Amino acid sequence: MNAAQMQHYQQKLAFETDSWDLFEMLSGDRAVTVIDGRSAEAYARERIPGAVNLPHREISAETTASLDRSRLYVCYCDGIGCNASTKTALKLLGLGFEVRELMGGLDWWKRDGYATEGEEARVGTEIVCGC
Repeated sequence: MNAAQMQHYQQKLAFETDSWDLFEMLSGDRAVTVIDGRSAEAYARERIPGAVNLPHREISAETTASLDRSRLYVCYCDGIGCNASTKTALKLLGLGFEVRELMGGLDWWKRDGYATEGEEARVGTEIVCGC
């Protein structure tokens, strides 16, 4: 067994989540809040249902003062070509929040068949996870 590789995969699962796991968390008992780290304009166009808009450029102790520190915060942005989710997660982590980053962001959320809300909302499709 390669201990370094084992640690890498354990950390990856501790720091990231995918669309299926997020959907399951939102449907279950886990105290989770989805954070959209993009601009207010992008958030208004289309977002994960129930997500809170907190643009990464605006994150500070003051803008997060009302957030419940007992919750898990899952951060996302457009997708793999955008790093706003990473910047959001890093800033929230630095302020003492428990965070995970959504792999693939909004792009993979939609690709996996989940509904969105906003001006360009999409209806979800039947979801069959092959994981």
